[in-house]
This record gives sequence, structure tokens and C-alpha cells, in this order.
Amino acid sequence: MKLLKVVAGLSGVAAAAQSPIALFDNSAEATRIPTSYQSAVMGRRILGLSKLATFSTVFPDSSSHESDGHHELQTFERRPDGLGGLPIGLMDYIADCEDDGNPTILAINIGTSFKNVRAGSNITLSLRWTPPYPPAKRISFYSRLSAYIPFFSRDCPYNTAPERSGTPDTVPYSAANLPRFSLLGYLETIDGTESTATDLAVCYTKKHRDARYWLPGNRIHESEWMRLVVTHVYWIGGFGDRAYIGWIPLEEWKKVTRAEWESIQLPGEKKGWSEWSVDQAGEL
Repeated sequence: MKLLKVVAGLSGVAAAAQSPIALFDNSAEATRIPTSYQSAVMGRRILGLSKLATFSTVFPDSSSHESDGHHELQTFERRPDGLGGLPIGLMDYIADCEDDGNPTILAINIGTSFKNVRAGSNITLSLRWTPPYPPAKRISFYSRLSAYIPFFSRDCPYNTAPERSGTPDTVPYSAANLPRFSLLGYLETIDGTESTATDLAVCYTKKHRDARYWLPGNRIHESEWMRLVVTHVYWIGGFGDRAYIGWIPLEEWKKVTRAEWESIQLPGEKKGWSEWSVDQAGEL
């Protein structure tokens, strides 16, 4: 009897070592992985719907910028020594006002990210999809494992639902199973007519009402319209057995039309979605 339990246990471990698709769904539909272009369509929808991104830049080497006033700026900010070459990621506002895959940015010159760029830093914008609704039902990974590993009891503490508390769960879904990506490129000033500036202001403040206080020409902060000119796109669509992970060719990113990204839905845009569904981005 003990021998049988050992053999069963080893068999369970071997089954659990398979890819997650073998544990969750073996259907042909579930094994379909989106192409890089389908992923580009999803990415453009995320960009079109997103309000926030993380701007990643690198602090300049203070010793090489003392002549251009950087030393005085560092003193004014009380910036610690030794930051040169270190990366920093900060949240900032974005919009998709030009609808060509290049995020629109209202750059406030006093902002750390923009100062770093002026000092020579590269810049990357990272975005992720945050569903507005929680999934209809959470599926426990460990409850699936217990079916394959006899000694992995359903009463295992790892498989126990968390106790309810007065604080709402701010991530009531598997974030690792949702799309996120980074846009690599460079900042470029948007030069245009007064009507162009008006169009940008209307588009931008539809997403960020408070931004009207620091539009170009305001009395608080010096600011200007800029775009991130995208040169590379790195995509993680979710779990690798059911989502594309890798670089999206730039020509595909630029090729996506508004009609295409408006025709799909991302997971969680409607109530009642299935957390583990591979076909949750609509019919691409």
C-alpha cells in the first residue's frame, strides 16, 4: 500500500510538472496562442484606454553635468550622492491623442523623468491592463494541483481562501495572467498650430481633468506637449502557454487601426468574465 502511494505521488508530481495548459484546459481552443499582431491590437487598446504609465529613466552622472547647472539642481533638490546611472520608475499621465501608437504626454519640465531625459537618459513607458471588474469566479491553482498530487491536501494552507477583512482586495484577479508591456523610444516635442494645441488639450483633459491646471502657458509649472516615439515594443500577454510573450514588430504596432482595437474587448471589461479563459480578448 505504501508503495502504491509513493508511485501515485510521483505520478502526480510528473503531471503537475506539465505546462499549466495540461492542468487547466486541454481543449484545442485553449491551446491557441495569439499572434504578435493580435497582441499588438490588444496593446493598442490598452494604450487607448489607459490613463497612467510608469516612466523609467536613469539618473545622470553628476560629475559630467556640473557645467550645465546640474550640480546646483542636485543641491536644490537635496538629491543624495551616488545616484548617477541608477534607474527610477515614476507614474505619470498619458493619453492616446494622436492615435498612431505614440503616447501623448504633457511634460512638466520640473518632473524627475523629464529632467533625466534632458540630461541624456533613455526612457521606457510601461503599461498594464487593470480590469474594471473582478472575475466571476476565482480558480485556485492549488486546487487543480491537488487532483494530481494525492498528498497535496485541499486543506493545505496554500490552498485556503483568505479570511475576509474590512479592506477590499485591490487585486481580485490573477495579474500574472493579464497583459502588460513596455514601449521603448524617445521623447519628441509636438510642434503644431494653435488648433493642434487645442485638440491635444481637449483630448488630454478628457482623461485627466486636473491636467487643465498645468497646460502649456499656465502660471504654476512650465510644460509642453510631447510624444513618446515608439521604437520597440516588448509584450507579456499573460501565461506563456496561452499568451504571446516577446517583441512585437514595430510595423505591426504602427499598423493597428482604431477600428481594430475598438472591435475587441479585454478581460474584465464586462462583468462575469472567466479569469482563466484564453479567448478573453475577443475575436481577433
